[in-house]
Amino acid sequence: MPTIAGLHWEEHGRADGPAILLSSGLGGAGAYWNPNLAALGKRHRVITYDHRGTGRSERIVPGDLTVEAMAADVVTLLDGLGIDRVTFIGHALGGHVGLALALSAPERLERLVVINGWAKLDPHTARCFDTRLALLRDSGPRAYLHAQPLFLYPPQWISDHHDALQAEEEVHLAHFPGAEMVQRRVAAVRRFNIAGRLDEIRVPTLLVASDDDMLVPPSASERLAAGIHAAQLARMASGGHACNVTRAEHFNMWLLDWLDAGEGE
Repeated sequence: MPTIAGLHWEEHGRADGPAILLSSGLGGAGAYWNPNLAALGKRHRVITYDHRGTGRSERIVPGDLTVEAMAADVVTLLDGLGIDRVTFIGHALGGHVGLALALSAPERLERLVVINGWAKLDPHTARCFDTRLALLRDSGPRAYLHAQPLFLYPPQWISDHHDALQAEEEVHLAHFPGAEMVQRRVAAVRRFNIAGRLDEIRVPTLLVASDDDMLVPPSASERLAAGIHAAQLARMASGGHACNVTRAEHFNMWLLDWLDAGEGE
């Protein structure tokens, strides 16, 4: 099992292709990106990793857990892999890691993609976190995980994929990082606030927002787009919070078109 400084990572696609690093959201596991690996890997070297404290990475995270510390982990991972610059694609919390990296180490980024992220926590998202943490605290991990699809996916997609989601719930329960770690990760993402620094980000940036996202209003991506220099905003009419999963074929095509345009410059 390959690890660098306690971070589990995997490599997919073409070893000689332009490097892409995928960073998942609150769950932290690299397996979140499975629906996107084949398409992205046709022309790119694709790296996935489990955030520290989750999945197969080191579960003990000493000190204060912050998004900035997660960005420092990415630099450590890139150094260990011998990658100087990378296209960073992050979903929600993973996107915040990319934004933090664009502020702290922009020289390591070719481009940045943020899917359903924000510069400052929206009141609606805060209410969702309150609800999820109450479930975890009062009813336990299974109730927390059973409710998770409601925040990630559109209703019809949940209905159509009921059996797969039930099986996935058991897998997540078996690898649950613990209530304390989940609460620390939520606290870290709630504290994340770069609303006053967006004009410092000069990395070519694509922002992806879903109009039917249950967790993050699309206006959060609009505010990112308004503040980041030359950022592009792509809107999906449907797909929910995890739009790269629920509409993988559409998302992959859209993303590859943007990547190809940038690589041709």
